[in-house]
Amino acid sequence: MMIKQISVFLENTPGILSRFTSVLMKNNINIRAITVAETADFGILRMIVDRIEDCVQILRENNYLVSVTNVLAVDIPDKPGALHDIAEILGEHEINIEYIYSSIAKNEAVIIFRVGEIEKALKILKDKDIKLLGSNEF
Repeated sequence: MMIKQISVFLENTPGILSRFTSVLMKNNINIRAITVAETADFGILRMIVDRIEDCVQILRENNYLVSVTNVLAVDIPDKPGALHDIAEILGEHEINIEYIYSSIAKNEAVIIFRVGEIEKALKILKDKDIKLLGSNEF
């Protein structure tokens, strides 16, 4: 199951994250997962939210540069080697992991992947009985 991820380009300046999250808070948008990759001048914020369509519209109305990408969210045990198992499966099938971020709750971890061939990865992971999460489960 694929989920939608929002990417937003933000200036790398003090207070920008506060202003950005204020827009989300005022519109009752809940962030489920978030990561930021930074450079000297800007950052790429990637996030999973509870109301994707509303969030995209609100951000665009507030002049943010937004893109939406399909990603995979995999539920794995919070133990050594669990990520390796998934990376090995994808690597054996020549599927590139473009980036990854994670969240941990209780004794489970959720890994969010952007991969080169998402449909192929989805089929392979399902065939291996890997638990994939939908946006309503995240």
